[in-house]
Amino acid sequence: QVQLVESGGGMVQAGGSLRLSCTSSGQTFSSVMAWFRQAPGKEREFVAFITWSGKQKDYADSVKGRFTISRDNVKKSVYLQMNSLKPDDTAVYYCARAGTLVGLETTQAYDHWGQGTRVTVSS
Repeated sequence: QVQLVESGGGMVQAGGSLRLSCTSSGQTFSSVMAWFRQAPGKEREFVAFITWSGKQKDYADSVKGRFTISRDNVKKSVYLQMNSLKPDDTAVYYCARAGTLVGLETTQAYDHWGQGTRVTVSS
């Protein structure tokens, strides 16, 4: 049973930075890992994913150049460094593990999810 636990959320002013962490309790950590977010009243949306080797990364257009995804396979952890935060980045951020390599920018590709960590950016 894979369990994902996020941390690092909080409140920050616009222009500030936060670093989210997600740790897996599963025995293996060989899957594509991703971050999604869900703002109040909106659907959950893709933020970024990273392959096991770390060589391939993909970002939503809205976060490119500001957010960086990384992972440490020894620590079974994935991270999201968020810089130049904007009020529109306010959301609950979820870590997810891919169960397939198809449609990695969609929620359907992911079979395990964390409980989420809240990020609030004030103007």
